[in-house]
Amino acid sequence: MIRQAKGKTPRRPLPKKPSSNQKDPVGVYCRVRPLGEEDEGCCIEVISSSTIQLHAPEGFKINRNGEYKETQYSFKKVFGVSVSQMELFEHVAKPLVDDLIRGKNGLLFTYGVTGSGKTFTMTGSPGQGGLLPRSLDMIFNSIGSYQAKRYVFKTDDKNGMEVQTEVEAVLERQRRDNNLSVLKTTSSRQKLDPEIADMIKPEEVNKTDCVDEDSSYSVFVSYIEIYNNYIYDLLEETQEDAIKPKWNGGGTPVRQNTEFIPPQSKILREDQNHNMYVAGCMEVEVKSAEEAFQVFWRGQKKRKVANTRLNTESSRSHSVFIVKLAQAPLDADGDNVLQDKNQVTVSQLCLVDLAGSERTGRTGAEGTRIREAGNINQSLLNLRTCIEILRENQMCGTNKMVPYRDSKVTHLFKNYFDGEGRVRMVVCVNPKAGDYEETLLVMRFAEMTQEVEVARPADRPICGFTPGRRYRNPAFREELSRKLEERGGPIDRDVSSFINHVVHTLPPLPSSELTDPHDDITLPRLIEALQNRHRVRQMMIEEYNKAANTMKSLLQELDSNLISKDNLIHEQNGKLIDKDKIIQNNKAEIERLEKKNKMQEHKIDILQKTTKIYEDDKRSMQQELETRAQRLQRELSEKRRMEQRMQGVVSDTQHKWEKECERRVNAMQLEMQNKLWVKDEKLKQLKAIVTESKAPGCPEPPPRQTHPQPQPQPQRPSREERLPAKRSASPSPLPTTTPVRPLHRRSRSAGGEKWVDHKPSSSLDLGTVLQPVIPNAIQVSAPSEKALSKCDRYVLTHQEVSSDGEIQTKLIKGEVIKTRGGGQAVQFTDIETLKQEMTTVTSRKRKSSEGTPANKDQTAGAWTDVETRCAVALEMRAGSNMGPGCEHHGINKRRKP
Repeated sequence: MIRQAKGKTPRRPLPKKPSSNQKDPVGVYCRVRPLGEEDEGCCIEVISSSTIQLHAPEGFKINRNGEYKETQYSFKKVFGVSVSQMELFEHVAKPLVDDLIRGKNGLLFTYGVTGSGKTFTMTGSPGQGGLLPRSLDMIFNSIGSYQAKRYVFKTDDKNGMEVQTEVEAVLERQRRDNNLSVLKTTSSRQKLDPEIADMIKPEEVNKTDCVDEDSSYSVFVSYIEIYNNYIYDLLEETQEDAIKPKWNGGGTPVRQNTEFIPPQSKILREDQNHNMYVAGCMEVEVKSAEEAFQVFWRGQKKRKVANTRLNTESSRSHSVFIVKLAQAPLDADGDNVLQDKNQVTVSQLCLVDLAGSERTGRTGAEGTRIREAGNINQSLLNLRTCIEILRENQMCGTNKMVPYRDSKVTHLFKNYFDGEGRVRMVVCVNPKAGDYEETLLVMRFAEMTQEVEVARPADRPICGFTPGRRYRNPAFREELSRKLEERGGPIDRDVSSFINHVVHTLPPLPSSELTDPHDDITLPRLIEALQNRHRVRQMMIEEYNKAANTMKSLLQELDSNLISKDNLIHEQNGKLIDKDKIIQNNKAEIERLEKKNKMQEHKIDILQKTTKIYEDDKRSMQQELETRAQRLQRELSEKRRMEQRMQGVVSDTQHKWEKECERRVNAMQLEMQNKLWVKDEKLKQLKAIVTESKAPGCPEPPPRQTHPQPQPQPQRPSREERLPAKRSASPSPLPTTTPVRPLHRRSRSAGGEKWVDHKPSSSLDLGTVLQPVIPNAIQVSAPSEKALSKCDRYVLTHQEVSSDGEIQTKLIKGEVIKTRGGGQAVQFTDIETLKQEMTTVTSRKRKSSEGTPANKDQTAGAWTDVETRCAVALEMRAGSNMGPGCEHHGINKRRKP
């Protein structure tokens, strides 16, 4: 039975986003904090408006036993110690606020070591407001007169926005006021907290010009913190419940409701547009910058802070303040918000104050502080990892998965890095020498972040209604009222007077008092007057309709002209924007070319210096070459003189060697004759020994000579015949007593058997009469697979020393068989032994033959003696194989006493 494959859940398709090929790099800014009074060393120097330089402190060099080079890091802009909060806001956060009002998202980080001024940069102090209060102030200064009434926009708890009518908004307002009547305080009458009062000076107020006057706006704020990788809502009200019991850490209920219950952590979810949001987070609608900042300060007091060795109020969590701006176009009349949810645009600006990276050894953390620092460093490490993988995917073309889900910080803002808004980062650094190592890591991360590019978000679609309807329609109504007033007064201002005027223009009614029931004059006269008034009314209606039609045609023509002019203006604006983009691109290209030109000039200078060095080397080498050429000429002349001298020496030496060779050839001929005579004597002696070794019962052949032959004495074998005992010259396999029958034999009908004759190179030639002769054999000194594959039989010549001290030769035979692996193997069958034995004699000296004439030369008798002949040695020169250098000398060996 075949089990069916388990079906997979189909993946939800991603939403189709407008394609945007344009990308912007992450804007990274650097802000240097002023050096404290207690700090002595400084490790940071601002070189220019975009570059800083790090110097390793002296103590750091001594402790590490090494020299650290001065490193420079470039940013989009560097803010020194004297920069104001206003200047920082204009460069960093103001463009993000402009994008927020245009319907685009923005994300702003503050990143750095603990105590580097991140919270001051984000929040500020009285009189020196940071990025957050200035952003809120700019938003409400821009949309102040275009805000919708409270509760017209309503959140749907799914990261979306709904639109309510004016009546629904009033009912919602009354319902919420009744529910919060007990807890509500008169916040409008309450004074601001003195800690946040007067954050922004009147002369530092900002305002944007990109507000759409035909739209209505509402601002919602929320404030969360990420503590130990859990998300908590700082605006959530934690009220004591008198009915439900509270539980302590041991799991038992507490009867007295005095224990503080911490708020529940929130979870991240994905909306229908695949954007991440915090589910169940409280979003408060605010109508002024003071109210928004009051809400922020209420949540700021709940944020987790602690006293560490580096900072008295060190942030132990990442805080995220979200400003959400909802905007929708007005209807065709320009009075109310358009009741269409699809036309609502929601943009948000996230202001993130990251907790500072720190080492627990410097902070002196213990217990809970160690766990907090570990979670902070881990979340920052995950942020760095995501940035590194994004950079690698964009620069190397890889498609690695970015681990956004490893941390709540990266998971919450993954949409921004995927192209949902502009991302900017303010890197805060402390120039004191103690933070050098952490500052070095922060600089490397910031430099890497600048290389990540984020897709530019698409523009908000333009509504199809007539632009300018918010003010043009009331102006039209006022103009119409003025025209009507000139003709008799507008209806909406004084209805009764206008009716009276119209009634007076009609024909007067006659007296209609009836005194007599038989009066036939009053009623017909009244009927005629009413008919006249009806005719006058019809004429007035016709005139009004004609005037209305004429006015409508004029208005339509005016609207068409205005629309055409607006379209022309939009077209020209689009062309101007395109031209501006071209100009910006050209400026960027010019800057790039200028940088390239400077780089090329620098390279040219380097090449010129290198060329000069090479030319100097060339001149020196030419001089050296000329010197060597002269030396070579002298050596060649000396060589020619030496050749002439050597030719004379060679001719003399050649003549001398010719004489020497002739003498040696004569000596060799004489020596060879002596050797032939010695071999003849050996054969004669061998014949005599064989004759003497016969059995005593065997008759001897009659002697041919007439004179009796003397009996030869037993003689000692010669030195050439008595070979010394040598070791085995070839491997000696173990002989088998019984031959092993092969598993299978090859066919012998194809021809004779072919042998592999394996004779080791170290075998000795004993000079015996009987020699193994193997026909149709391949002689090898070492067996090979190629030779074995061509033959059927195998023989190994093996020499070893026998028990009597003589050398015996064994022929180990075998058959070649094929193996299953495709190779060859040898199976040994039998062994043949060849052995040479010397005759045993009693006497070591044999006299010469008897009956030799006395007058014969005694030299011949002396050479017939075995001992005498064995006393003769051959002396050979080194490197000679019995060649011309061999000389025969008869040297008498010294006998033993």
